[in-house]
Amino acid sequence: MELLLWELHVPLPEILETKTVARSRLFSIETLKLRFSNGVERLYERLPARGRQAVIVVAINTDDEVILVREYLAGLHRYELNLPKGTVDPGETFEEAANRELKEEAGFGARKLDYVRQITLAPAYMGFSIHVILARGLYPESLPGDEPEIMEVERWGLQEVDQLVMSELLSESRSIAALKLAEVFIERENA
Repeated sequence: MELLLWELHVPLPEILETKTVARSRLFSIETLKLRFSNGVERLYERLPARGRQAVIVVAINTDDEVILVREYLAGLHRYELNLPKGTVDPGETFEEAANRELKEEAGFGARKLDYVRQITLAPAYMGFSIHVILARGLYPESLPGDEPEIMEVERWGLQEVDQLVMSELLSESRSIAALKLAEVFIERENA
């Protein structure tokens, strides 16, 4: 049985004060002064959600291969495989944004787009989330993107996904989670 947060009947802490303590072009850091239901007060720091929503795309071609892109990761100062992803433009649905990002980063469009679910990364400290989209019925189509260089496209068979996620070629947790969630989505669809 699935247990949902609101079924726990635990009241959310009261926010006594919120203060922005640092800001950059991409991030801000804020402190939250909280009072929990038992009266305990604590100061938390977080990166709050800011800006537009984001999508990550698990694109599968007719040969049952996942489309990945090799991109530069500034945080690690290296190139790795990842799934196409990006922000949702104003007025776009998650599926439209996923299809656009797939065209910009991998050179494919998709005829079938399924919303899988929303995932978070370090929700105790970050307010960011990303929406997983499964893309199928691929066809060649490119759009200009905002990447500083053309991304190399690599294909991995669905039967090799476990090998891929255990390799050093891909370390980003959002891509790993999206790949595994897409597997579950497809299994349920075929059941």
